[in-house]
Amino acid sequence: MHHFDEPVYMISIVAKILDIHPQTLRQYERENLITPSRSDGRIRLYSQRDIEKIKMILRLTREVGVNLAGVDVVIRLKDKMEAMEQELIELRAEIARMRSSSTVPAEKSLVTKRSIYEMVIFDDDILK
Repeated sequence: MHHFDEPVYMISIVAKILDIHPQTLRQYERENLITPSRSDGRIRLYSQRDIEKIKMILRLTREVGVNLAGVDVVIRLKDKMEAMEQELIELRAEIARMRSSSTVPAEKSLVTKRSIYEMVIFDDDILK
């Protein structure tokens, strides 16, 4: 069994698995929707993750009617949402760690300082 991100499938295999023409995969690559790995001999190699992404592209174009520019927008938004979800998970974990510990690390503490402002009032006669 191969790792999800391991590039092992050649373009002809992916085209056969997904029942699409290899030119379709090349077009997706030209549009920067997918970026397959390359072997030393410059042969395109796709991972299972790439195949899942291509399946999503096919669903969006065939079933929903989204054009390739729209697919690009959807992919970018999906990637941003996943990054934000991961950041949220990390922040919640950090909050939980801080609540469970008795002290807050110095770099995370908030210190407020009071400032004293002095007011100087000039007499109009002195300014003339």
